[in-house]
Amino acid sequence: MEALNMVEVIGYLASVMVAISLMMKDIVKLRSLNFIGCALFSAYGVAIEAWPVAGMNAFIACINVYYLVKMYRAKTLTPAQA
Repeated sequence: MEALNMVEVIGYLASVMVAISLMMKDIVKLRSLNFIGCALFSAYGVAIEAWPVAGMNAFIACINVYYLVKMYRAKTLTPAQA
């Protein structure tokens, strides 16, 4: 049996992170873990030169960051400031 190379390890970690993120009930945890998984998948896609994989996961990672920032700002905004 061959040893796993670093690229394969990144791909497996990305898969695990995305799968775990989909089991979360808390939307912040879901988006955070999904962001990590998508970032890893983007790196994996670049490493294997699979540009659709890299591009789509980078796009999804950006969407996750957008909503995490939006939720953070909504949480820190007090009713007196609204």
